[in-house]
Amino acid sequence: MKILVIEDDAQAAAYMLKGLKEAGHAVDHAPDGTQGLYLAGAEHYDALVVDRMLPGRDGLSLVSLLRAAGNDTPVLVLSALGSVEDRVTGLRAGGDDYLTKPYAFSELLARLESLGRRRAAPQTQATKLVVSDLEMDLLARTVKRGGKVIDLLPREFQLLECLMRNAGSVVTRTMLLEQVWDYHFDPQTNVIDVHIARLRQKVDKGFDQPLIQTVRGAGYCLRP
Repeated sequence: MKILVIEDDAQAAAYMLKGLKEAGHAVDHAPDGTQGLYLAGAEHYDALVVDRMLPGRDGLSLVSLLRAAGNDTPVLVLSALGSVEDRVTGLRAGGDDYLTKPYAFSELLARLESLGRRRAAPQTQATKLVVSDLEMDLLARTVKRGGKVIDLLPREFQLLECLMRNAGSVVTRTMLLEQVWDYHFDPQTNVIDVHIARLRQKVDKGFDQPLIQTVRGAGYCLRP
């Protein structure tokens, strides 16, 4: 992807640019909101990383102006402000995702790649997800593995859907809390571990190849 990073902290920006380039992405950098707004409007980017607090023009007003001008480039907002109200404000300003500081680079990368996949996906929503011999019918709300029907509770279904939509990529605990539990739990809660354990009992037990993998220190991944 071609990514624009709008970040005034030189050290943080250098760290981010290095990591993104090592991951194979092309990256431009703007050190303030004024230059960031100019570059975002003048060039084509697949995603923007926008710090909320910027000199020249703050990040949220920058995003709002881009949206008002019809620019729909996916935006990941970065901020030290992490309350639910702060996140809601960031998303309502036009951000597509919101990541609080300090953050793990692996999570930032996973979120950006997820935004890229969403934009590249066809406008018509898929009604079925398939990973190896695991099948999920989103309309019928059914799950099968190897032709065997798997009964899931609603939250288990949501959790598996999130993993299947990001198959092959690490899904962090924070991402699961946001997408499946809507921020209702503290990141240190064991609610994810409990549900993952239950899901493994239903999805992997009795099969030679386990699909749900734990990525130590990062999160979980559904790997065929």
